[in-house]
Amino acid sequence: MSTPTESDVAARLEQLNRLREAIGQAVVGQDEVVEQLLIGLLAGGHCLIEGVPGLGKTLLVRTLGQALSLEFRRVQFTPDLMPSDILGTEVLEEDHGTGHRHFRFQPGPVFTNLLLADELNRTPPKTQAALLEAMQEQTVSYAGVTHALPEPFFVLATQNPLEQAGTIPCPRAQLDRFLLNIRVNYPTEAEERTILVQTTGRASTAVQPVMHGKDILTLQAWCRDVHVSDGLLNWITALVRASRPGPEAPRVVRDYVAWGAGPRAGQALVLAAKARAMLHGRLAATREDVAALAAPVMRHRILLSFAAEAERKSPDDVIAGLLAALPAPAGD
Repeated sequence: MSTPTESDVAARLEQLNRLREAIGQAVVGQDEVVEQLLIGLLAGGHCLIEGVPGLGKTLLVRTLGQALSLEFRRVQFTPDLMPSDILGTEVLEEDHGTGHRHFRFQPGPVFTNLLLADELNRTPPKTQAALLEAMQEQTVSYAGVTHALPEPFFVLATQNPLEQAGTIPCPRAQLDRFLLNIRVNYPTEAEERTILVQTTGRASTAVQPVMHGKDILTLQAWCRDVHVSDGLLNWITALVRASRPGPEAPRVVRDYVAWGAGPRAGQALVLAAKARAMLHGRLAATREDVAALAAPVMRHRILLSFAAEAERKSPDDVIAGLLAALPAPAGD
């Protein structure tokens, strides 16, 4: 596939703008959340969407599935959900002509393009971990046989804050598979009034497909071609490494971090910055792209210390301190 020109990107941006408009027909406000979701889409990564119940997280993902013209499935994660309920299972079949019996693999809901894992942290870690191979390798192994998942494949998971009753923390390995951790906040007063008007009448909003799977795969390939300068790459490396406690770490890390971000955070920052640049019509990423995405990329990859919890410090506070502590990249 050839390297895209600015005119190629501009043509695709028209599609992405129509995608934004389609999502906006059903989802009121949340512009930053929608942008981060599109960044995850372009970068080919999975997204974890977090917020208190009732903020439209499930509606957002369902609307995206409708607008993308992709096969879409939803799994409601509950305390009694089993791994086979997600991955699939073997069923015993009998040939009525010969009487021969054999096992056949019955694919589960993970065999789709867009999987909505609703309330991921309400199910035990054993079931949460069933998604690990699918998210990392885009395959499912069952009874010694590896089954490939369709392309493109995304997991968009919703999560309730851990303070909510009935939630179970996701394993760190599971969280690290998500490119972005997207926070959904309360709407503004004007947005909330619009939600009331839009959802309490007879009219229903029908979202029409505006993009297809081939379009997404093309955009993902182009995203890899977006330029990242050596200076910016060095700065991303320094930012991720500075999040790990040690004698040379910034004061905010030494005081409040128990475990820093791993190499996947750097990979995610580069890809997300490339996707944001392309989403804004540019073929080169900048420090602004990285700074805008540092929190959603790193907030679920940093484990805070007891001191941070005692002083009510959040991962976002630590990341803001990191950005302030590191000098601007060379040539920026």
